[in-house]
Amino acid sequence: MKMTISEKILAAHCGREKVAPGDLINARVDIALGNDITAPIAIKEFEKSGAQKVFDKEKIVLVPDHFTPNKDILSAEHAKVLREFAHKHEITHYYELGRMGVEHALLPEQGVVGPGDLIIGADSHTCTYGALGAFATGVGSTDLAAAFITGEVWFKVPSTILFNYFGKRNKWVGGKDLILYSIGKTGVDGASYQSMEFVGETIDDLEIDGRLTMANMAIEAGAKNGIFHVDQVTENYVKGRAKRPYKIFKSDPDAEYAKKYEFDCSQIDPQIAFPHSPENTKSVTEATDISIDQVVIGSCTNGRYSDLLESAQVLKGKKVNKNVRLIVIPATQQIYKQAMKDGLFDIFLDAEASISTPTCGPCLGGHMGVLAKGERAVATTNRNFIGRMGHPKSEIYLSNPAVAAASAVLGRIAHPEEVAGK
Repeated sequence: MKMTISEKILAAHCGREKVAPGDLINARVDIALGNDITAPIAIKEFEKSGAQKVFDKEKIVLVPDHFTPNKDILSAEHAKVLREFAHKHEITHYYELGRMGVEHALLPEQGVVGPGDLIIGADSHTCTYGALGAFATGVGSTDLAAAFITGEVWFKVPSTILFNYFGKRNKWVGGKDLILYSIGKTGVDGASYQSMEFVGETIDDLEIDGRLTMANMAIEAGAKNGIFHVDQVTENYVKGRAKRPYKIFKSDPDAEYAKKYEFDCSQIDPQIAFPHSPENTKSVTEATDISIDQVVIGSCTNGRYSDLLESAQVLKGKKVNKNVRLIVIPATQQIYKQAMKDGLFDIFLDAEASISTPTCGPCLGGHMGVLAKGERAVATTNRNFIGRMGHPKSEIYLSNPAVAAASAVLGRIAHPEEVAGK
C-alpha cells in the first residue's frame, strides 16, 4: 500500500511501517505547544494528575501571545501560570514579552519546528507548520496535558485531499488568496478531519511565507492538517534555523487520495472573504463599494516580514483615510526589528498607522483593536465569524496585506492597483 506524506509521518511516529485512513494510533510528538489561553487549562490537568515532571523539557513550547501585553488581571494571571510552570520544569522553549512573538510565526522563525515533525498545539492554527513538511494539528487542552506527561497523543489517521495549483499568479495574488479561493470552493467543512496536501507548479513558485499562510488556514476548511512537500525553498528556509535533525517525507506517486482539486491560478484575483465565514469569498473587484472603519495587518496568518513589506509598498507616500484606523502588528520581535531597520516603520508612521508590539490581540477580539457595533474591518487574519473581533454586529472582511493596505488608504475595500498601480 502506497502512502501520502501525512500517512508516512504518522506511521513513523507510531512505530508502524504503514498506516491507512481510519486507523487509530498512538504517536509520539516532537513538539507540544501551548499559549496563554489554552496552556493554563493543560497545566491544571497536568497537576491534577499528580505528574511530577514533563516528558521532555526540550519538546514543550509555551508562548503567551493572545492577551499579551496583558490587558487585564485575568490575562496577567494566565501568563503567570505559564511562567511558573516553565520555570519549575525548566522548559527550554518559553518565550515571554520582549522575546516572544505570535506563536505560529515564532516557531518556524526560531527553528523549533521542521520537516517530518509531528507537532500538536492547543491552538487550531497549529496546522501552520505543515508548510515545512511537518504533520501539525491542533488539539484540546486535556490532550496537551496528556502529551506533557507521556509525550504521546492518539489520532485517527486522516484521509487526504490533493490540491493542485497551476498557472502563473497575477500581481498582488499570494498564498492568502490561494487559500481563500480554495476554501471558497470546498466550504468550511469541505476537508473535515482530512489532510489538505498542496502541490503544483504554482506552489513550487510560492515563497515559504505564502505556504505558511496557506497551511495556517487549512483548519478553516475543517482540515486536520495542511501540508506541503519539502523542496529547495523549504530547505533554504530550514537550514541554519533547525534546532534538531529533521527527516524529509514525500507522498508516493500512486498514493490514494479521497478527492482531488485543480485550480488555474492565472484566473484568480486578490480575494476577499465576506462576513461571516472564510468560505464566503469573492474577487476584490466585487467588493470595492464597501466602506470600512479599521484595518489590521498582522496575525499568525499574515504578520511576517514579507507581509509588512507588501503593505509598505502600497502605503509608501500615502496617508491612511481619515475615517480609518490602521493597526500594523509585526508577528515577532525579529520581524519588528527588521521592519524598523529597513525603514518600513517610517512608511507606516508617515501614513499615520499605529504599530504594535507582537500580539494576537485584535485577531480574536482580545485587545488592541476591538470593534464596536456596526463597524467594519479589513483584516489579514484568518477568521471572520460573528463577534470574532468584537461586537456581534461588527463585520470582518479577510484579505491579503496589499488589499488591506489599499483599503486603509481609500477608506473602502480596494484593489491594490487602485493605490499602487499595476
